[in-house]
Amino acid sequence: MKIGVLALQGAFREHIEALHRLGVETVEVRLPEQLEGLDGLIIPGGESTAIGKLAVKYGLQEAIRRYAEMGKPVYGTCAGMILLSKDAGREQPLLGMMNVKVERNAFGRQLDSFETELDIPALGKEPFPGIFIRAPKIESVGDGVEVVAALPDGTPVAARQENMLVTAFHPELTDDLRFHKYFLSMVDTRGEGSGVRDQSVMLR
Repeated sequence: MKIGVLALQGAFREHIEALHRLGVETVEVRLPEQLEGLDGLIIPGGESTAIGKLAVKYGLQEAIRRYAEMGKPVYGTCAGMILLSKDAGREQPLLGMMNVKVERNAFGRQLDSFETELDIPALGKEPFPGIFIRAPKIESVGDGVEVVAALPDGTPVAARQENMLVTAFHPELTDDLRFHKYFLSMVDTRGEGSGVRDQSVMLR
C-alpha cells in the first residue's frame, strides 16, 4: 500500500508520520504525476485558500478530481474537508466533489481551538480525541453522504461519501491511529490491481 499526502501547505508531515507509524509507504504529492501508483490520497489541514490556489497553479486540482473519479480513496482533514466540499460559503478554488456544505472557521479563531471526545461508532466503543483548530463544520449533507461523527449538539464533523472521507478535526495531531486505520480500510477494500499506474494518462 502506498498513500500520497498533498504537500503544498499545512500539516502534511504529521499525516506522513502517522502513516509511517502504521508501516505505510508515503509519497509527498506536489505535482500531478506523483499521483500515479498511489492507493489513496490525504489532503491535510492548513489554509484552504492557499492550498486551493497552489493546486490550481500546479495542475493538481483537475488531477485530483480525476483521481477521485476513478474511485481512489481521498481523505480531507480540516482545510482538506473545505476543498473537497461543493460549497464553502465563499469564492475560492474547490475540488467540489463531496455533496456537503461547510462553514469555514465555524468555531472561532485560533484561540478558540478545543479538544473533545467524539463518539465514532465506526472506530469502536472508545471515544476518539477530536482536536479542532480554526475548524470548519458541516452545515448540511446531501445525497449519498453518511455522517461518521457529530458533536453532542448534532453538528456533523466527519462524513463519508463513497470513496471520499472528511473530518473537521485533526486525527494526525493525536496518538490515536484509529481514524487513519479507518481510511486505510477504505483503501484496502478497493483491492489491488486498480492502481493509477495503469491509467497514468488520465492524471495529466
